[in-house]
Amino acid sequence: METPTLLETADIYLWNTIAPIANQLDEDVELLRSALRGLGDRHLLALRVPKIYNGAELENHLFHSFQEQVARFSGALAFLQTQHQSAGAILSKSNNEDLKQAYLPYLATGEALVGIGFSHLRRHDNPPLKAVPLAGASANETNSGYQLHGHIPWITGFGFFETVLVAALLPNGQAVYGMIPFTDAAQNSGGSIRFSKPMQLAAMSATNTVTAEVTEWNLEASEVAFVADAGSIFKNDRINVLNHSFFALGCAQAGLDIVSHAQETKPYLSIAPAYETLLEELKLCRDFIYSAQEQSFEERLKLRVWAIDLAMRCAHAAVVVSSGAANSKQHPAQRVYREALVFSVAGQTTAVLEGTLDRISATSRRHR
Repeated sequence: METPTLLETADIYLWNTIAPIANQLDEDVELLRSALRGLGDRHLLALRVPKIYNGAELENHLFHSFQEQVARFSGALAFLQTQHQSAGAILSKSNNEDLKQAYLPYLATGEALVGIGFSHLRRHDNPPLKAVPLAGASANETNSGYQLHGHIPWITGFGFFETVLVAALLPNGQAVYGMIPFTDAAQNSGGSIRFSKPMQLAAMSATNTVTAEVTEWNLEASEVAFVADAGSIFKNDRINVLNHSFFALGCAQAGLDIVSHAQETKPYLSIAPAYETLLEELKLCRDFIYSAQEQSFEERLKLRVWAIDLAMRCAHAAVVVSSGAANSKQHPAQRVYREALVFSVAGQTTAVLEGTLDRISATSRRHR
């Protein structure tokens, strides 16, 4: 018998283990920890890490398919594991070989778990975490250390990940990326890191999203991954504008799974026409997105916005067919609807925000 591929292994795990407990994963930290461990047990946590570091080095379309499938079954697990996957992919680009050897070979199984904290770099008005070169070093030296000071407004995975790959803005506009502990810590020099209690979020609260206060923390050269050019996060956001679309596609499918189930349990209702129309649109949207990598930024942005809109409509359809029961926090339709809200703003940029609003308001313009 042939050995199953990684994606086949993932599908079996998601269908058999994750699907029955999806609602509980949204709020149960220990159950979510076990679910993340299950991905590690199947070597599914370093899918974008090169094979020389024990990663899977999956091609983009296969990795995106994996992300879509996880989001279909659990938004909380999808959101949590993608922090770790992103950390691995970004760390793989570092020239700090010692740092890579310390982490990358252990990411696939979850023996090492790493979060990320750099979304604040997208803030045009004064990103809150700053860095200055340590005494005697130049801002252009990638082999120097830095002192970090300020606030990190969003880090997911407190209590799951041991370390965080963070980014801080340098005086010259560049950004230094490096590893800090994901626990309250103090240095002999007086530096410290303090984390808040997990935020009370409407969805995926079990992922333990926190803030951090960083005070004169010395980031040694050995902990520096790289220094990125000024504005590089905005350039990467344009290149990767479709990346978050796959979570929206998975969420849309989750909504339609509920609609499909309602057809079976409520055969006296005319649900099939709406289901078939939405399913056909989802297939079309998915096909366009998976084949759009060479299209212009504007075309890819439209597809990202379409996926967001479609996820919201499919989730809303799941709520409607579930009737009053969907108002229960324990109902799958309620969870999927909340997940659609999260995926509509996850990784949001100015362009995505404006595009999403434009698509929402387009309906109003048609009725004028």
